[in-house]
Amino acid sequence: MNGAESLVRTMVKGGVDVCFTNPGTSEMHFVAALDRVPGMRCVLGLFEGVVTGAADGYFRMKGTPASTLLHLGPGLANGLANLHNAKKANSGIVNIVGQHAVYHIGYNAPLTSDIEGLARPMSSWVRTSPDSKSVAADGAAAIAAAKSAPPQIATLILPADTAWNEADGIAEVPAEQQRASYSPQAVEQAAKILHGDGEGTLLLMTGSALSEQGLALAERIAAKTGCTVMGPTFRPKMARGRGRFSIDRIHYVIENALPMLAKFRHIVLVESDDPVAFFAYPNKPSVLRPEGCDVHRMTSWGENSVAALEALAGAVKASAKDVKPQAVQELVKPTGALTHASIAQSIAYAIPENAILVDESLTTGRAFFPPTAAAAPHDWLQNMGGSIGFSTPLSIGAAIACPDRKVITMVGDGSAMYTIQSLWTQARENLNIVTIVFANRIYQILRGEFDNVGAGEPGQRANDMLRLDRPTLDFVALAKGMGVPGRAVTNADEFNKALAEAVAEPGPRLIEVQM
Repeated sequence: MNGAESLVRTMVKGGVDVCFTNPGTSEMHFVAALDRVPGMRCVLGLFEGVVTGAADGYFRMKGTPASTLLHLGPGLANGLANLHNAKKANSGIVNIVGQHAVYHIGYNAPLTSDIEGLARPMSSWVRTSPDSKSVAADGAAAIAAAKSAPPQIATLILPADTAWNEADGIAEVPAEQQRASYSPQAVEQAAKILHGDGEGTLLLMTGSALSEQGLALAERIAAKTGCTVMGPTFRPKMARGRGRFSIDRIHYVIENALPMLAKFRHIVLVESDDPVAFFAYPNKPSVLRPEGCDVHRMTSWGENSVAALEALAGAVKASAKDVKPQAVQELVKPTGALTHASIAQSIAYAIPENAILVDESLTTGRAFFPPTAAAAPHDWLQNMGGSIGFSTPLSIGAAIACPDRKVITMVGDGSAMYTIQSLWTQARENLNIVTIVFANRIYQILRGEFDNVGAGEPGQRANDMLRLDRPTLDFVALAKGMGVPGRAVTNADEFNKALAEAVAEPGPRLIEVQM
């Protein structure tokens, strides 16, 4: 058994049984090992950003890490943007990167680079295997790091000769860390704050707290104490839909976010961080909470927030009896023109039971939250790191993690072009993904940001850098070229029909919403 095979067998034994790949010459022995060893599903992405984004989506839905396989430093560099998003989401990934044979590195061949240096900013654990007899143990350590609390991106660099030389065998993966519980003192302090000033307190939650169970507990606490519950602007995963506690999220636009938070004298953080602006803007604050507002952390990433919320509910004597039914928007199938509101209503109406919504709709999607609160129960995934081109790769990982659930991806036309190759993988794997592209022919988010930063009125050259015309992108043709059936819609009635058909049919589908 060579080093590559010892690593693959160690991964399968350690519960890592999906590998998202875009390999090169240095990884061919690893590819051969994947071919020989049963139990590993291999999924090819045509760009490394698709590979790393898919691994992020897999973890968010499965809760266990997948592996990646990338080609040397440039391959890793191509995947870094979505590794950044994954790290911000606290996703666990075993990120395997090939390297030149150890004896070849000193010759400075064209693909030679500082792979560890490239990996460190987007990884929490980095190691280069020194020889073939260390590979299995290093792989086991990487799996343990990826499964830790909080989960980590563990980058294991595999020199080619450590893969092809003889190994000693399979390594045992260390026992998984017990998930950290929570601080009873922190819960006690939160209870004191709620007892003293419930209506002036914001419970700001993310991570595991936004599960169905966590939200139900937060609803009881809010009903009992009068506090407000919100999520940050972006969250890794959130349970939403009928029967689930619907909460607001802090608005992306500072002018809208500030009044949302103005009344609060206390913020209790449940895995979340202090609310800050996404960017700095001239003459606008970076910190969004009002001056004098006290911040208390109840749980951090990796702690058991559901257990902490249960303890907090007990401390304030909150129960299901305190909860009153929420008023939600009635689901309406819209007709007529496509507007942000009618698009939101169409999507809300079409969401099937237990769907997974992946949201990279940026400007169009700001209207989606209110109507979808009344939709069928679903999970909502968003971009945590802000690197563009996350949604279509993420949907691949989510669909592979949950093959019995429909995935609906909502993405702007500019964002879609970053990782459009995702459609090919969706077709090859026959994944149940509906991709909705909002084609407004402009980087609309950037046009708004041009105004927000006070850059003045854009001239012709500035506008040309923001617009997506000349030529007009044809997403139906792009999808067809990669094996995904698609159609374009220009009004609400067409969109309703296209959505209903795409949701009902197996396999991938694309809808281009021409706005």
